Amino acid sequence: MKTRLSRCCAPLLALAASACMTAPKAPVPAAPPAATGPFAALPVASIAPVPDDWWRLYADPQLDELVARGLAANADLRVAYANLDGARAALRQAKAARLPTTTIESALTLDNPSKQPSAASVSASDWDIAATASWDIDLFGRLRSGALAAQADAEAQQAALDAVKVTVVADMVQAYVDLCSANQSKREAEAIVAAQDRSLALVREQLSAGEVSPLEVSQAAALAASSRAAVAPYEAQRANALYRIATLQGRPPAEARGYSFACAKPPRLAAPAPVGDGTALLLRRPDIREAERKLAAAAARVGVARAALYPRVNLGGALGLLAGGFDAVASPLVSWAFPNQGPARAKLAQSRASEQAALAGWDVVVLKALREVETALAGYDAEVRRNALLTDAVVQAQAYSRRSAARVRQGDASGLLQVDAERTLANARLAKAQSDLAVAAAEVALFRALGGGWRTGLEPG
Repeated sequence: MKTRLSRCCAPLLALAASACMTAPKAPVPAAPPAATGPFAALPVASIAPVPDDWWRLYADPQLDELVARGLAANADLRVAYANLDGARAALRQAKAARLPTTTIESALTLDNPSKQPSAASVSASDWDIAATASWDIDLFGRLRSGALAAQADAEAQQAALDAVKVTVVADMVQAYVDLCSANQSKREAEAIVAAQDRSLALVREQLSAGEVSPLEVSQAAALAASSRAAVAPYEAQRANALYRIATLQGRPPAEARGYSFACAKPPRLAAPAPVGDGTALLLRRPDIREAERKLAAAAARVGVARAALYPRVNLGGALGLLAGGFDAVASPLVSWAFPNQGPARAKLAQSRASEQAALAGWDVVVLKALREVETALAGYDAEVRRNALLTDAVVQAQAYSRRSAARVRQGDASGLLQVDAERTLANARLAKAQSDLAVAAAEVALFRALGGGWRTGLEPG
């Protein structure tokens, strides 16, 4: 029996030993040289590498805590983790398919089928029990290519998870920025309202003294009402930011009504933003890594489709009590779609087309990433310069307010001049506050485009 098994299996085992020679190689996409160089040289950015925890550059413990909560409980992250678990399970299944499968089978045959089995009838019956094994011999790399595809799919899913982390962090930081900006803008808008109310009170006093007509009173009253109307949108902005903070932590928006945050203005970077270069970006952006892994999976599936052009050999065997005696059998099964290989060749052509599409998709993602970073840098630089000019405008408005107040104290000017100066200062501060929000939002957009810092390796499945 041993000689018969050896004689039967030897040729198949020799063929199996050469299977590793047919494993496909994934294409290595190459970015254009210009894509790997430094970004635009701007004073707002440095070539220092982007830290993994970039939000800590703001040195705001309250923000750090919010980000940690979001990463721990965000609902989108739970979905991404579940998808990753599914991809890893598929990888384990693909690896297991390359190993022999074994089963234990048993059967009871009655001498008199009309009788139900019982203690009295078992002695006149036959028991069969056997251990069967089946091994799909991977002669042409079909199973190995399938395992490589599953591995790449799992790595692509890991990159997709990292992309969700980048989004969650950026959304949380942006929500916090919006919240702080709403607090600041509401405060400046209320200062404008106060100045307009003082102006209206003075005009009414002048009307009583016969110095102005009702026309001037109506004009001042209209300005005061318009100023008060500008406060409500900032209250809505604050509520919106709170609701987003709650949902990003996986909590119902209603819970945000009890939140209390003591931030008076948006956080700002104390130094130029670290952006690295194009090479670091290609390694860091999760969507680029995901596209590269999808390309590898598509290349591996070309190997699966190519193996369908060749014979498929399955070695099966059984060992045990069969038909009343102890025996062992082995029976190789060969299946081959020949001579009509049209369906298999069409499937191979589809797989190659999918590989080309994945390669083109990688190019699209790379160009998009580079465009987003350069666009974010340009917008950030422009807003920083605008913010500096608005800062100067606030300084000039403060000087105007001081000098007008001095003129009023000396009796050289009407009190309306001082009220107008206060209103001008409040408007300048509001414009500066809105620019502060734009600068902070541009920083968040830049770090979002840079892709955060997660480069998690695939854990063993």
